This record gives sequence, structure tokens and C-alpha cells, in this order.
Amino acid sequence: MEPTTAFILIFGYFLLLMFIAFLTSRKADNQSFFTANRQAPWYLVAFGMIGTTLSGVTFISLPGAVGAGGLNQSFAYMQLVLGYIAGYLIIANVLLPVYYKLKLTSIYSYLDQRFGDSSYKTGAAFFLLSRIIGASFRLYLVAIVLDKFILGPIGVSFEWTVAGAIILIWIYTFRGGIKTVVWTDTFQTAAMLIAVIWTVGTLASPMDLSLAWVVSTIQNSEYSQIFFFDDGWSDPNNFFKQFLAGMFLTIVMTGLDQDMMQKNLTVKTLKDAQLNMYTFTGILVIANILFLSLGAMLYIFAAKEGIEIPAKADQLFPTIALEHLNPAIVMIFLLGLIAAAYSSADSALTALTTSFCVDFLDFEGKEQTPRLKQTRWMVHIGFSVVLFLVIIVFSRLNDKSVINELFTAAGYTYGPLLGLYAMGLFTKIKIQDPFAPIICILAPILTFVINSNSEAWFNYKFGFELLIMNGLITFLGLLAISRPAQSSSS
Repeated sequence: MEPTTAFILIFGYFLLLMFIAFLTSRKADNQSFFTANRQAPWYLVAFGMIGTTLSGVTFISLPGAVGAGGLNQSFAYMQLVLGYIAGYLIIANVLLPVYYKLKLTSIYSYLDQRFGDSSYKTGAAFFLLSRIIGASFRLYLVAIVLDKFILGPIGVSFEWTVAGAIILIWIYTFRGGIKTVVWTDTFQTAAMLIAVIWTVGTLASPMDLSLAWVVSTIQNSEYSQIFFFDDGWSDPNNFFKQFLAGMFLTIVMTGLDQDMMQKNLTVKTLKDAQLNMYTFTGILVIANILFLSLGAMLYIFAAKEGIEIPAKADQLFPTIALEHLNPAIVMIFLLGLIAAAYSSADSALTALTTSFCVDFLDFEGKEQTPRLKQTRWMVHIGFSVVLFLVIIVFSRLNDKSVINELFTAAGYTYGPLLGLYAMGLFTKIKIQDPFAPIICILAPILTFVINSNSEAWFNYKFGFELLIMNGLITFLGLLAISRPAQSSSS
């Protein structure tokens, strides 16, 4: 496909997003931006959350991981997904009832009511840091693809590619916020899943495979193994290790994340929000099976056609889609990639704005005024600029190992949130609130030190269980600054 044709296609896609934004943002105010006036249809929220959860990283990397060996090889990733199911059940039945009972706009307001202002601001600050790095990382990966295959060849610089992408997100979210995102993400999730299904069909066609044969071919291939029990706890693919990792990752990266929970809180009632979570869980399981099936088909297709497997597994899908399939699938791939990336980025930008306005500028409960609306717009612009600058820093580093380390470091910020909420929800202990920031800063540092020396000290290499250890260290630190409980607002 010619770069100019691809550019026109993507431009048309964004025009459609703008049209959806226009329809959904009329008469929008701060409550529309933050909570969609709690009138969002639960089924749209459930479907749209799929795109936010998967993101462009999953779209590119997960299919390639199927045949890469090592962590999450074959269909071992499904062990993690089974843990997701347990995590989502905990969110629906433990966290959501608390959030709805307290009528929260920002979920970190709970920490204010439970412990005090220092804990509250600390939790919100950790979210802002992790989401800025995470959202920037995901957009950066997509910007690389756009720059290499579409905009770079027609003379657009990488900086303008990034700036244009973020400006477009800002334009279609700055008025309606989460009210608009609920609808745009529904559309974008559909585009992403259609892209995966269409690609599987395209790969099956030259091999004369029907749907039944596709399923049978994958089942009989070397890529179909799901469960790993034989090598004990030291095996990174061990079922119990992966299951627990999936459960805790889901609890913190969905249930304790303003980006994901803001969508749930747009639903009118707790019952509908729980129904949304159950439906979302079912769709997410199916979506992951689709991505893993696509990965298996890519490797089978590459072997049949004599295509060399790229050295980096996450380049397999882009390589085959853009260089070895027909122009129609190139268009589908690009739209699917953009949909996956933007359904994650638009909600991240909205959540960052919401958290800062509510948690640090005290918007909660204030009457809507032109000045407040202007302030919200400025915050929205500010975070757009921050995302742009972080992505440019990533590009200047030009070192994937360093960038991956930064992304991993952002994951350390979820440990303190896990410790804070575990202390708040499952105990009646009060803490000396002014010391909470110190504990929440020291816990990730200590976790990093232990992880860096774990092989020398314990002859053990940590994986996803670092999150659990980080949360436990935070919990123990909060115990150390506890004081006798007199009452609990939770």
C-alpha cells in the first residue's frame, strides 16, 4: 500500500472519531467529562474496555510471543488470563461496592476517607506517574510503526507524527471526556477485533483451511500448550505462578487504576457496573484466545511460505501483514493497530486529567463555572504536552533496553497502591498518615534492590510476583506506622 493511501485511510478513520465526539459531547460539562453523568450503557462500557485493556502493545506483541519461547510461550499466556478472571471477580464484588457506596469520581478519594490527605495524594501521584509512562510507552510503539511505514516515507518527521497523534486525541476528548471515550472505544474495540479475525481468515485462505481446520491445525501444532506444571515454582510459566500474577495484576492495574475504573463508574448502578465487569471478562477471554490463535497462524503461515521469522518476535505480525499479505489486510492491520493504541491512549489522557482535577485541584463538589471548565481544558492540554515530551525522550534514548526498564519501573508504582488498599479494605487499622508517602516511596526501592540481587541472594529470579512482594512490603511498612483504630469509614 502506498503511504499516501494509508494516510488518507487513517485521516478518514479520525474524521469518524471526530464525528462520534461531536455527537457525544454536546452540552457536556465537568460531570460529563469525569463520569458521563453516570448514564453510560453498561454493555458499551464492557465492550469498549477491551480496547483499553489490550492496547497497541498487545496487538503487536502477543501474537509473536506464541512461538518465541521463554515466558508465556505457546498458549501459556492463557494461564495469566485465567488469573485475570479471578481478579475481575474480586474487583466486581469487593472494590466496586466500595466505590459506588462512597459515590467516588476519583477512586483515590477512598484513601482520603480511610487514612487521610497524605495517603490520598500519594496514591493519586503514583497513578499519575505510572499512567504517564505507560501511556507514553504504548503510543511510542505505535508511532514507530506509523513513522516507518506511512508518515516517514512522505516526509513527516517523527516529532510531527507524535504531535499529530496526540493533538487528534485531545481534539476528540477535550469536550466530552469519558462520555465520548465510552463510545469511541466501543468503535475502536470493534475495529481491533475485526482486524484480528480478518487476518486469521486471510492467513487460512492460501492454506485452504476452513474454520474447523483452523481450530484443528492450531490444536495439533507445537504452539497450543496451555498448562505448565512440571518444572515447579522456578519455571516462569508455572501455572500457579502465572495464575496468581494474573489475579494481582488485574486487581491493581484495573481495580486500583483510575483509567479503568473511571469507565465502570460511568454506569448508573452498582448492579449494572458488576454486570459490565462480568461481560467484559468474558469478552476479554475470547479476545485473548483470538490473539493467541492469530499468533499460531502467523507461525504456521510463515513456515509454509518460507518466510524468515524476525529476530524480535513482536515484529512478526507487522512484517507478515505489511509485506506478505494483500493490500486489504494492510489496511485492516493499520486500522486495528491504531484502534488498539488509541482506545488505550484516549482513556489514559482523560483519566490523567480527571485525577489531577479531582485529586489535586479539588474539583469534587464544586459548582460548574466557566473558570473551572477552562482550568480543566488547561490540565488536559498540559498532560497532552507531557505525553508528547516523554515519547520524544523515548525516541532520543533510542535504546529499547532502557525504555523497557522505564516501563518496568512504572509497574513498581502499583505495589504501594496494592498495600494501601489492602490495609484499608481488610483491616480497621489507622496509620500515621503523614508518614505514608515515605513508606510508599521506600517500598518500591526496597523491592528493586531485592529483585536486583535475588539470584545472588536466593538463587531465584522474580517475575510478576514482584508486584505481590512490593504490596506486602508496603503493607508491613504501613503496619509499622499504625496507631490503634477507633473507627473506620470503610
